[in-house]
Amino acid sequence: MVVRMVLGILIMSWLLPAAVRPEDSVHEAVVKLYCIQGASDYLLPWQMAGLTRGTGSGCIIRGKRILTNAHVVSNHAFIQVRRAGQATKYTAKVDMIAHECDLAILTVDDELFFEGVKPIDIGDLAEVRDRVAVYGFPKGGDELCITEGVISRVEHTRYSHSSASLLTCQMDAAINPGSSGGPVVKGDRIVGVAFQGGGGENIGYMVPSPVIKHLLTDIADGRHDGTPDLQISVQAMENPALRKQYRLADGQTGVRISRILMDSPVINLLKVNDVILSIGGIDVADDGTIMLRSGERTSWQYIVQQKQLGDTVAMNILRDGQPLTVNATLSIPINYGRLVPYEQYDVLPSYYIIGGLVFEPLTVNYLQRWGKAWYSRLPIELTNYYVNGEPASNRRQVIVLIRVLADELNAGYQGLEHAIIVSVNGRKISAMKDLVAAFEEHQGDTHTIIDEKNRIIILERANLAENSQRILQKYKIASDRSADLR
Repeated sequence: MVVRMVLGILIMSWLLPAAVRPEDSVHEAVVKLYCIQGASDYLLPWQMAGLTRGTGSGCIIRGKRILTNAHVVSNHAFIQVRRAGQATKYTAKVDMIAHECDLAILTVDDELFFEGVKPIDIGDLAEVRDRVAVYGFPKGGDELCITEGVISRVEHTRYSHSSASLLTCQMDAAINPGSSGGPVVKGDRIVGVAFQGGGGENIGYMVPSPVIKHLLTDIADGRHDGTPDLQISVQAMENPALRKQYRLADGQTGVRISRILMDSPVINLLKVNDVILSIGGIDVADDGTIMLRSGERTSWQYIVQQKQLGDTVAMNILRDGQPLTVNATLSIPINYGRLVPYEQYDVLPSYYIIGGLVFEPLTVNYLQRWGKAWYSRLPIELTNYYVNGEPASNRRQVIVLIRVLADELNAGYQGLEHAIIVSVNGRKISAMKDLVAAFEEHQGDTHTIIDEKNRIIILERANLAENSQRILQKYKIASDRSADLR
């Protein structure tokens, strides 16, 4: 009798429709991206470097939006998307892109794309030892791939796409080309977006949910403002003699402010040698970390990065041994105003050409044209500006003579390529607009250009406009300047 009942139950269970598992709904929401990308050539800034084809992954979230990585769609010319298990590709467009946190939001105008799909919600920050599933379309196949892994670390890590240091989760699931942008799921919620490999076997990283939620809150008004930054550098206070020098009492911890950039929102609130004791009500340890959760620590910058531009943050500091509280309004996004900007995307390079001399601001995009080992190949002066350069009132950009378009007009100047320009016609050069004005407002017989090594370039003004146009035509260059300088 008992055997018959068990068999009956089993038969009925087989006949009943299977319940939808969480992974089934996630499967339906995962998207493959096909992207045509075209970046500018920063050694020939008037033209494109060529088009490339790439693929990536994404996931449908609330609001009929697709969440993916910024690097998957950066410098895009054309994007298509296809849902897992389906054949039809749909044209997509970038709605919002946040390069600093390597996230992007796409939309699809055709409503058929979203038919029958349940969007996936964003969950909470994953914990160490949590088991997660990574969904994506790695190269080598066209079907959805699902791998499992365990969260092994939660801490601040430098994002390869932007060079910004933000919260990251490490896991023992490798991130392969094509998987970038795919959701990392715990249960039926997204806890991260897969975005870069770790350089080791079976190591991958994801953009965690707090960073995703910060972006979604930021863009709720239809505008991307970015992740706030105090634009200061700090020094650890672990050495006892250093702590004594700055009058930290027993039990007090903090970090010393070693540098404040000129655009910092705390330029008039904090001073070099102030010691930050706490931020946002959270104590800062001598090594510059704060308590994230029990048994977990991360950078003090996390407190700032979880706020939005326009918010305020309270800091308790020690100045000359005296406690002080300041409230800073966060007005500057991360990586803002660097003298040598990190790699830029979705923008055209700024350039100006006169007499066959091509001028351009120093950027990482330009430095990367030196090859994969560009850091070791750079002239020492370019390396110094990249590593140590700070914006100042008299220098917002480093202007470089990147190329000499060979002509009898500029004969003998070819050896000055990559020279850093200090002045034009006696006018100090702070930015590209200064350079253009120094040439175009000058009324003398000659233009005098001086570089950082005190080398001089002389161009005669007589017939310079005609000769410059002739050189442009010879090299098939449509304009003597980029759109931002017109």
